[in-house]
Amino acid sequence: MSQTPAPLSDFYEMDEFLSDEETMIRDTVAAFVAKEWDPIVGDHFEAGTFPMELVPTIADMGLLGMHLDGYGCAGASAMAYGVACRELEAGDSGLRSFVSVQGSLCMFPIWRYGSTEQKEQWLPRMAAGEVIGCFGLTEPDHGSDPASMTTRAVRRGDSWILNGAKRWITNAGLADLAIVWANTDDGFRGFLVPTDSPGFEARKIQNKLSLRASVTGEFYMDDVEVPESMRLPDALSIGAPLSCLSEARFGIAFGAVGVARCCYEAALDYQLERPQFGKPLAGFQISQIKFADMLTDITNANLQAMRLGQLKEQHRLRPHHISMAKRHNCRVAIDTARTARAMMGANGVSTEYAPMRHAANMESVMTYEGTEEIHGLILGQQITNIPAFR
Repeated sequence: MSQTPAPLSDFYEMDEFLSDEETMIRDTVAAFVAKEWDPIVGDHFEAGTFPMELVPTIADMGLLGMHLDGYGCAGASAMAYGVACRELEAGDSGLRSFVSVQGSLCMFPIWRYGSTEQKEQWLPRMAAGEVIGCFGLTEPDHGSDPASMTTRAVRRGDSWILNGAKRWITNAGLADLAIVWANTDDGFRGFLVPTDSPGFEARKIQNKLSLRASVTGEFYMDDVEVPESMRLPDALSIGAPLSCLSEARFGIAFGAVGVARCCYEAALDYQLERPQFGKPLAGFQISQIKFADMLTDITNANLQAMRLGQLKEQHRLRPHHISMAKRHNCRVAIDTARTARAMMGANGVSTEYAPMRHAANMESVMTYEGTEEIHGLILGQQITNIPAFR
């Protein structure tokens, strides 16, 4: 048996452009995933749980709200955040989702739209993992059309009364604080709602077939009262929650590269060590063509992600840029996962190997924070200047 070659995952050697700090973050996160996450993810995937005991370590690495400045946040570069998401999602989409929801969907709106008092009260504790957040935008009847949300907030003196339901919410049931988006007489507004508030009830969604190493739930609000001081003062339109989604989608574009890379490398390792008909499976023409196709797709996805990082750091990144990369890279990830699983034969359906778990997860990742079709329509509008949503 010949010595196993390097997998050439970074075929165009794009990581050479990372700074020393970004490279250190990449290596630190990759080591954490290999040592702490990979040995337990199969059990948590089967059980439908997230290992909360790892949260202090994740926080100590500075990953929660890592791309935000001040208030206990690491202030890392956009590229560092992207590369961290890539390494986290190579472990599992549930791991990257936890970090992404906490930092991009919960901490970012406080950092961007909150008052100084709100930032000082919540961000240091969230960066330390002492307060876990969830992001309440999607509703049982409104996913791709958040502007039609029915959750209402009514002003009553110095307080707001919230009624409504949110569904498919990562960390619902685990969270201490919900970022709730609601319709008011003056338009859409955002509220910080402690989950122990009277009238607030969260439930875990059971029987998921995807994203199982992540807690997903729903919550209901029945006359939940929050003071005016818990309203995000600068969140004044539907654009506010959509900007949070752009932050998270940026991480998904990188994370999907990690999924594809993990699956490609798993299939390559397997086929180099698995003999059939007198030689390794990797030595057959059909396998080598599949590896070439997978590597090409991964390289294209990595190029899109890395370019997003550059544009974000140059303050030139626009939502349609993110839509292209999220749409394309998720498709690459799920196609690579499915191909890799097939190349591992019956063994590929076991949690001992990552590709089928990743393929199942990507069904969710392709759906949440904008479906493949919605991002296609965003691109179509950018191309034609004609909105096709209505």
